[in-house]
Amino acid sequence: MTKALVVHGHFYQPPRENPWTGEVEREPSAAPYHDWNERIHDECYAPNAAANNYARISFNFGPTLLSWLERRHPETYQHIIAADRESISQRGGHGNAIAQAYGHAILPLCNEHDRLTQVVWGVADFRFRFGREPEALWLPETAANDATLALLIDHGLRYVILAPEQAKRVRSDAKDVGGRRDSEWLDVSAGKIDTTRPYRFEHPDGSGRSIAIFFYDGPLARAIAFEKALTSSRTLVERFIYTAQRGELVNVATDGETYGHHFKFGDLGLAHALGVDAKQAGFWITNYGEYLDHHPPEFAVEIDNGLEGEGSSWSCAHGVGRWTRDCGCHTGGEAGWNQAWRDPLRVALNFLRDDTALKFATAGRELFRDPWAARNDYISVLLDPARNRDSFLARHGIEPLSVVDQERAFSLLEMQHSALLMFTSCGWFFSDLAGIETIQVLRYAARVLDLQKELGFDVPRRQFLELLAEAKSNQPDKGNGADIFLQFAEPAGVIS
Repeated sequence: MTKALVVHGHFYQPPRENPWTGEVEREPSAAPYHDWNERIHDECYAPNAAANNYARISFNFGPTLLSWLERRHPETYQHIIAADRESISQRGGHGNAIAQAYGHAILPLCNEHDRLTQVVWGVADFRFRFGREPEALWLPETAANDATLALLIDHGLRYVILAPEQAKRVRSDAKDVGGRRDSEWLDVSAGKIDTTRPYRFEHPDGSGRSIAIFFYDGPLARAIAFEKALTSSRTLVERFIYTAQRGELVNVATDGETYGHHFKFGDLGLAHALGVDAKQAGFWITNYGEYLDHHPPEFAVEIDNGLEGEGSSWSCAHGVGRWTRDCGCHTGGEAGWNQAWRDPLRVALNFLRDDTALKFATAGRELFRDPWAARNDYISVLLDPARNRDSFLARHGIEPLSVVDQERAFSLLEMQHSALLMFTSCGWFFSDLAGIETIQVLRYAARVLDLQKELGFDVPRRQFLELLAEAKSNQPDKGNGADIFLQFAEPAGVIS
């Protein structure tokens, strides 16, 4: 029997633009390149385009990264879009590209308004760029709980990709002669789930609506990402063959930057593996959507909802602790460092989010028929402001809006835009509060405060800084979160 092979690449960089200018500033740690986007583009995104890998693999690109590519490297951007069109013709009408939640926030940790907007904006961005509806949406860090998966079902997504450790228990959909299920739930926690088939997750509301879940092969993903399986095309395909002994589907998901950035020439190894060696070994190179047409789920699944239902993920052994507390997961850093700064950082940003949301809803009711519906639709303006500003106001504004009121309306929405980007997951991922990723989310917080002042609100800067001061850097010369905010995030003189 022919074995199916799906390789998924998650291509993503955090938004790096200065929130006031929209330009990416020089990042010395990316030398000799101007910034990390430029470096990874040259080492990964462009080489994978040249190797035509996007036409061979399942993939997602973060919306903010695609926006940057469209401006800075239109050839690479156009190749990505064209590769999806090519895959549609080769994969039974199913494109290789899938959507991603807009700002790469950890969705289970978002409040309901933000979780919804992250999904709505991610789907709208995909539709705008790829000219079709997405079949799936990449969950940042694959972070999921029941509420997050229910939201994907509500928005008509067909499948999602999770880590094997996120499965809790499964049971067969097979029924006996009386129409009753003839199997009990089987514990598959700790990564014991069979990754060679899709599973069906039912909406918690009991409606019977569902989404398919593919759990990628964990050992294979680790071999590619960390164990030099990309040393050669033959080595990689030998791992595919070994994995294929267990079932009809081999599926693996890793960071897309693995192919060329983390491993030099990994893009070429992947191209030869999928273009030559895997085909010669008899694999059917496909994507998840096409595979589902031939192999619908025959098992139901429940997922691990993590500590107190806050979710589970692919990069934290403690659920989603990596984005809330000093759980022990980190990247780099010095001996003796801790990540106790994560909790007060989130507390401070949650405070600013909630304060901003109240002001947005109150002031927005004077300008919009429904402020939250307007926010969800604001992605249309972000994607094409010249064409969509007027039609957006016609849909959502309380007529007539003066020119001054129109500008106030868009300032309120920009305040929400920056508030959403405060929660980009990279702000918590690494080893210290003073890292460039954390400074970037603090810059969005500074922009929120700046816009509050422009709008005439009572700015909660003092309270925010008091909360932020509870976060301590591991580097004594950097001080606490308030010190870092004042030195690196807040432009001089913006807030008096």
